[in-house]
Amino acid sequence: MADEPNWEDIFNDDSSESAPKSARAAAAHGTERAESADVERADTVSADAQTADTAVSGAAVAPTGEQPMTRREARAAHGSPAARSSQSSTAVDADSTEPRPPRRKRRWWLIIGLPILLIALAGAAVATYAWVNYEEKIREVLGWELPNDFEGAGNGEEVIVTVNSGDIGSDIARTLNVAGVTLTFDAFYDLLLVQETDPAFFPGNYSLQKEMSAQSALDALLDPENKVTDRLLITEGTTLPDALEIISQTTGIALAELQTASADLAHFGLPAEAISLEGYLFPATYEIDGSQDPYVVLDLMVNTMYEKLDAAGVAVEDRYRILTMAALVQREAGPNTDDFYKIARVFYNRLDQGILLQSDATVAYGTGNLHTVWTTDSERADASNPYNTYANPGLPVGPIGLPGELAIDAAINPVAGDWLFFVPINLATGETVFTTNVDDHEAAAQQLRDWCAESEENGSYC
Repeated sequence: MADEPNWEDIFNDDSSESAPKSARAAAAHGTERAESADVERADTVSADAQTADTAVSGAAVAPTGEQPMTRREARAAHGSPAARSSQSSTAVDADSTEPRPPRRKRRWWLIIGLPILLIALAGAAVATYAWVNYEEKIREVLGWELPNDFEGAGNGEEVIVTVNSGDIGSDIARTLNVAGVTLTFDAFYDLLLVQETDPAFFPGNYSLQKEMSAQSALDALLDPENKVTDRLLITEGTTLPDALEIISQTTGIALAELQTASADLAHFGLPAEAISLEGYLFPATYEIDGSQDPYVVLDLMVNTMYEKLDAAGVAVEDRYRILTMAALVQREAGPNTDDFYKIARVFYNRLDQGILLQSDATVAYGTGNLHTVWTTDSERADASNPYNTYANPGLPVGPIGLPGELAIDAAINPVAGDWLFFVPINLATGETVFTTNVDDHEAAAQQLRDWCAESEENGSYC
């Protein structure tokens, strides 16, 4: 704004203002200032000096022979209309008295206002930090209810949500929240609890939007029109049984036909060690037209996996080993991409040192519990389970899911490190603790158990 002070004016010395106009005029005309300066320093002006001064400046002075004018009289004469008229007719200023430096302006507004401004800015920064990091606690203290649901039917941004066979209400509530469809887990889960009858959810992919109200999301999942049938989406970590069911729901191919085709291992050119098609279907989105038979769809996905392995430099004879490790990493890792490479290193370190891998994920897969990594003491002791890495040395007998490119790269290029243990302590954020000894590992494992017991939402991950 025009009225605001200029920062250069604030911090520049007022005494450095430019010389008076009369001095500038004299300098412009090359006039000597010595005589005027002498006149200014004299207490009285002699008649001869007055005459000289009159000749130079044209200012009114006392006639020759009269008593000298005092300074007061000289200034009075200099300020008369006649004198001013005479001054205006010449380039030289007759008033040789140096102007008094202007009084320094007091910047009271700066002295008082600046500290207040700084305090206000600091307070705003503190308040912003507190709100960003402790919003929930602040709302609790002040009695402000934290919103837990969006309004309306979404923001127009499509998101594909997958419902797997066997998913229960808490699984779907978590899936919707993680995908950004609902604002919170509770919004959808609490809505399910007040339904008169339990909604029937069918496996498959559904087209929803981000930022939907819980009711809108529920309605969309129950509407067959929202089931995706023109695109086949298989996500990383999906197990083979779930993938076959999603393929069936998307393409219309009978599930039994897909299961039969998937058992024909010789057709797909799998490694000799492979005991199933698990791990060999590449998770991605495929365009389909609904006319494919089961072999066409499965061939497309297997060949895509081979192409990815070839591009990553994996030799044909190493496909089985790399996919088995990659699937293990995929199942154990969370959303933190760096952890993929660290988890691979942990497993390689244990293999190199002859230590059992002790992965609960492999044990659970072997028991048929495909949607959990939690196991019991008896399950971990069962050596008849070929996937039990607590009782059997080395890698499991095959992949335990469909790994994506990141997991494959981690299996090929693990990061350097000496860790022997890892455990996630927050399954929602994926925060994972890596350790080198049993005591630290057990302490972290207790953190995970405590986290799972904190809420229904946390428990849905466990």
